Amino acid sequence: MDEKTAEMLAEKALKARESSYCPYSGFAVGAALLAADGRVYTGCNIENAAFGPSVCAERVAVFKAVSEGVRGFKALAVAGGPAGKPASSLCTPCGVCRQVLTEFCAPSFPVVCAFTDEEGAKTEWRIMSLGELLPESFGPGNLE
Repeated sequence: MDEKTAEMLAEKALKARESSYCPYSGFAVGAALLAADGRVYTGCNIENAAFGPSVCAERVAVFKAVSEGVRGFKALAVAGGPAGKPASSLCTPCGVCRQVLTEFCAPSFPVVCAFTDEEGAKTEWRIMSLGELLPESFGPGNLE
């Protein structure tokens, strides 16, 4: 993945974080999913008092894309941290989100983990593959 694409996705994930609804955890997460056709689908975490119906930002982005008929993806960026503060530390997708990504993406799929400096002025990121994040995963190929 080139630097320009990683930076664009990182910025969109940080921006999506601003729409987070996280009154219970206070942990705001944003995601930006790059589809194979070039469109970008964003998502934020949305919590619920019953907790079970809550959904992560990454799954919101994936489900938005899939609900519009998109099945091919190039990369995902995620950014998270305490609500109202800069996302100044590394945040990776949770296990459930990693499993959902495995449904549609190869182990080589890049995941851009975006964060900022303490002031929120400089965007940085670390890129990991889905295979690194979920080794020995169970996916569609296991059911063939």
